[in-house]
Amino acid sequence: MKSLLSSKALMRRRRTLSSCQLLPEWLLTPKIHSAPPPILPPNHAHFLLSLLLKHQPKRHPSLQVHSQLITTALHRRPLGEAGVLLWNTLLRHYSLGLYPQEAIHLYRQMQHQHLPITTNSFTFSFILKACANLSSVEEGSQFHALVIKQGFEFHVYVHTSLVDMYVRCGVLVDALKAFDEMPERNAVTWNVIVTGLAWCGEISMAWSLFQQMPERDAISWTGMIDGYARHRRPVAAMTLLVEMLVEGVLPTEVTILAVVPAISTVGGLGFGESIHACCEKNGIGLLDVRVENSLIDMYAKCGSIENSLKVFERMSWRRNLVSWTSVISGFAMHGMASEAAGLFKRMGEHNVRPNRVTFLSVLNACSHGGLVEEGMKFFSSMVYEHSIEPEIKHFGCMIDMLGRAGRLREAEKLIGELPGKVNVIVWRTLLGCCNKHGDVEMGERVMRRILELERGYGGDYVILSNMLTEAGRFSDAERMRRLMDERHAFKIPGLSLVAGKD
Repeated sequence: MKSLLSSKALMRRRRTLSSCQLLPEWLLTPKIHSAPPPILPPNHAHFLLSLLLKHQPKRHPSLQVHSQLITTALHRRPLGEAGVLLWNTLLRHYSLGLYPQEAIHLYRQMQHQHLPITTNSFTFSFILKACANLSSVEEGSQFHALVIKQGFEFHVYVHTSLVDMYVRCGVLVDALKAFDEMPERNAVTWNVIVTGLAWCGEISMAWSLFQQMPERDAISWTGMIDGYARHRRPVAAMTLLVEMLVEGVLPTEVTILAVVPAISTVGGLGFGESIHACCEKNGIGLLDVRVENSLIDMYAKCGSIENSLKVFERMSWRRNLVSWTSVISGFAMHGMASEAAGLFKRMGEHNVRPNRVTFLSVLNACSHGGLVEEGMKFFSSMVYEHSIEPEIKHFGCMIDMLGRAGRLREAEKLIGELPGKVNVIVWRTLLGCCNKHGDVEMGERVMRRILELERGYGGDYVILSNMLTEAGRFSDAERMRRLMDERHAFKIPGLSLVAGKD
């Protein structure tokens, strides 16, 4: 495989990085490849290493250092321990960056020099992390073989990286096999296998291993809670959080982020308030905007828009786009259209630029609140002022807004002007509006378009049948009901959730 980080490619990248130069000028001077390698200053490897460590999260320094290793022929010189540390640090940067494949290319480059650099446990840990981030089980398996060949198969850190790689690639059989083969396991190993299995939906297996853990920390508890919440077992997730607190393990910010969706699903306002109080008492996530945003969303979904606003107002300068959008969405959810529109305008006064989700929330609020003219202004602002291309959901809100206001002809015309193929949900929205305003003629026309796209949903037949009945066309209504039975269409019964106070 041809390396993406060849000498020529790195030279081109080095030239593009001149605007953010981090290396001294003498290192950025082009070298003639036919000339012998220059004499480098003492401790040059230490200098490059310090540069990498100083700019750890950044990609450009990694590319510059890598480029200099090639152009100065430093990669062909024996560098001792400092060299191994330098290469491993570069491997780590690539494996955790946006392009993990570069870590694999770098390793191959290291091994194909005249003086290959000695690898250690960190080398393989970083390489396996790159394979995990790429979800590349093929390359991961090759490095697994190399780990055995190099004698690191029983090294706890390397073997833990192997388990993590197989889990994240979804190869759970090999992950469990690697885990069972380990003569020694640490807390990280247990957390990797438990959280990985829970993430993949193997809840029973994860729970079995969780109970066997010699010591459970916040990470393992959080992994199980997240697994239950993700796989539609919200009550189990909430119960497990209570058990976690009983055992004296304090939740982290990540734990709160994992359990909040479960609380929202069941509408557990009281439970949510208790968790919020626990966070404040123990200083968990007090300044973490992610936790605060999740609480805003949770309170809104649990029916307490007042608590959502309290959290939002207390955030002050920490508010970000998600914070504003969550409250606007909460207002829309509670039918508070005027408040949603007002907050959207206030958001502009604070120089926070809305995105397509924010516009969707405020359009939804205007739709349910009957603010047609206001909604049309927001839609126009989205397109012409913010240059955001509307998606089918935005058009759906506009159609629903016009239809609810009785402007059915405008709504139908808008559907005809939509770019691309119109899905059945848009037509179904208009059918509901026709039912509200008793427009049977348009309802029949819309129903024909729906049946061209989907015939198996019984709710469409029921709506048109009811419309025909109200118009006194009983034989047509009966015919629609028979057609529904003949096509085995079914309507999913509605469900309601009511939470009582103790």
